[in-house]
Amino acid sequence: MKKVLVVGGGAAGMMAAYFAAKEGAQVTIVEKNKLLGRKIRITGKGRCNVTNASDLETIIKNIYRNGNFMYSSLYSFTNDDLMDLFKSFGLDLKTERGNRVFPVSDRAIDVVRTMEKMLDSQGVKIKTGARVKSLIIDQARAKGLVLADGKKIFADKIILATGGKSYPLTGSTGDGYIMAQQCGHKVTSLYPSLIGMETIGEIKKELVGLNLRNISIDLYKNNKKIYDDFGELEFRDYGLDGPVIKSSSCYIDDFQKNNYRLMLDLKPALSSEKLDARILRDFDKYSKSSIEAGLKDLLPKRMIGYIIDRLAIDGKKPVHQVSKEERQGLLALIKGISFDIKRLRPMDEAIITEGGIEVKEVNPSTMESKIVKDLYFAGEILDVNGFTGGYNLQIAFSTGYLAGVSSAKND
Repeated sequence: MKKVLVVGGGAAGMMAAYFAAKEGAQVTIVEKNKLLGRKIRITGKGRCNVTNASDLETIIKNIYRNGNFMYSSLYSFTNDDLMDLFKSFGLDLKTERGNRVFPVSDRAIDVVRTMEKMLDSQGVKIKTGARVKSLIIDQARAKGLVLADGKKIFADKIILATGGKSYPLTGSTGDGYIMAQQCGHKVTSLYPSLIGMETIGEIKKELVGLNLRNISIDLYKNNKKIYDDFGELEFRDYGLDGPVIKSSSCYIDDFQKNNYRLMLDLKPALSSEKLDARILRDFDKYSKSSIEAGLKDLLPKRMIGYIIDRLAIDGKKPVHQVSKEERQGLLALIKGISFDIKRLRPMDEAIITEGGIEVKEVNPSTMESKIVKDLYFAGEILDVNGFTGGYNLQIAFSTGYLAGVSSAKND
């Protein structure tokens, strides 16, 4: 019976352990936290978006970094396979907007408990509170682990599923990258991703906490448009956040070499001509009122003062005194509020880490290292990233599946 050691008890590690054991291996998870699935417990604001119910080609399109690397693992263990597996262990699921899949209970802890039940069903041993210091490599083969206390554990196969560097309080402190580098693997540049953005210039106090729906954004890099999105945005004291901001952060890397600017369209459903007609109707309706009152049907109350300040117009000015030039300025601002991006928020606030183990050094059909025999990788440690919507957990589960099955089967 093969002995398999899985380093890391997160989504990828637990899935790898389950399938390695199901294939007949003797499996032990080595986890430095006292609990398994620490990051799962807080993901999706505590609800856990376990996967996305779209077809596989759509899923791969939403894996913006090295999506082609995922073909083998996704087709070996699909989103449908995952959902069927969870349901077979009693976890009821539901599909929401954007094909996002959540537990019916809306409780991430239920996902963790389901996976613990899976591990228990296959007799997987769990060693918590054990930090791995390094790998034992002999003649380009993985042979075991050295723990922080100096103890050595030997095995036939090693699966590194240590996560990235985001949310370090959950245990994701980048240990796996160091271990992989010590074995000769390349780790690409690491950046926070799926994260908020700090803007140049203070966000007005009255805007902080305001959530805007049905808006669109365009992201520019050195004045060239590189991304656009539609959805929700939230103003924070440091700048901008929310789903469209998190997704656009995936396209931002080096601020020392590049300048980034974001354009916000408050009314993307209206063309400039239709918006102008709408403004004229509202101004006619409120012709005897102030411009503040004239905008109350068009914009959220907390946005009106901000817009008027940006236009440098007196908010008490009667609507009938607003010039055509001022109205055109209002229209242009509603269709394009510009924010210069200063930096992304810190790594410890990021949902995922962009970058990781260079995928050219990993066999996509088995997840085995091409440099060190009997060493496998799974999950966020790999240089593979998706947008929000359940794609990153599916990456973790599919690569975990393939690493687990391959480690138990391969000689």
